[in-house]
Amino acid sequence: MHFQHGHFRAAQPATPTPTAFPVHRTRVRDDLEIAYIVEGSGYPVLLLHGWPETKRIWWRNIEPLVRAGFQVVVPDLRGFGDSDVAPDDRHDITEYSLDNHDLMTRVLGHDRYSIAAGDVGGVVGIDMALRFADHVDRLCFFNSVPPFLGAAYTEQGLDEAGLRGDATGDYRKWQGHHPDKLIAELDTTQRRRRWVADMYGHRLWAAPGTFTEADIDFMSEPFGDAAHMQASWACYQLEAGTRETREFPRLLETVPTRTLLLYGPEDHVIGEDFVSRCEIAFTDRVGPVVVPGAGHFLQWERADIFNDLLAMFLQDLR
Repeated sequence: MHFQHGHFRAAQPATPTPTAFPVHRTRVRDDLEIAYIVEGSGYPVLLLHGWPETKRIWWRNIEPLVRAGFQVVVPDLRGFGDSDVAPDDRHDITEYSLDNHDLMTRVLGHDRYSIAAGDVGGVVGIDMALRFADHVDRLCFFNSVPPFLGAAYTEQGLDEAGLRGDATGDYRKWQGHHPDKLIAELDTTQRRRRWVADMYGHRLWAAPGTFTEADIDFMSEPFGDAAHMQASWACYQLEAGTRETREFPRLLETVPTRTLLLYGPEDHVIGEDFVSRCEIAFTDRVGPVVVPGAGHFLQWERADIFNDLLAMFLQDLR
């Protein structure tokens, strides 16, 4: 435990070394290879990362959840980290969902499983929970984009968009509308990594002091490759309407799957109305629980709270 900027901050679980977990590779849907970690032998829990993340954002959660009695599966989404970039540039929410369901069912042999996810991974988790309702038992959802319910929100005084219009939000414009120009400017490994590192620092996605320089170096390293960096921006192009998807994801309906809702309030991307939206969108929910001292990367920033809450939420499924 220590004090940061005059505030007490509880000590977090020790971060495993970068090579602590063996990385497996498998071909999904006869399409491309994705990389994943699988640890433990209990009830299966799929942990899905977002942007600017890879499987590494879950490094503080894997061992505690294994000790709690779960099999923990942590993939890199297609186009991220150690997974392949799709040769036909098919990178979208539905593709992520189909890949990961194939990983859980065909590759790993699980008929039923649960999901924990934030950011882009949270959107994928919603789609999977609705698309594969007979397979997904429960969902843990935090600091992401709730379903697009239009009038259901506006009738309660909420605007339709819901994303915080923060002063550092220009990354959405560049990655969504001008990706070719941006990648041309990020023309070295160092510049690409610095672009991602900023999201963990001065852009204030996280609570101050929750990522050390070594942590940021660990998180930004997979984005040094230009092809992976560009592929990782796909979700922003979907938001901007500059990328087509073969099938629109299941984001226009309420979610009946039993869901643990968490929110890190230090987030300058996902605003406080996330809590109200979730209360409308998730019809069988636990929470929302506001987690102090956490921002966008809640599973890392307050791993001490996240690991215990998730284990308790799923304990009867073990």
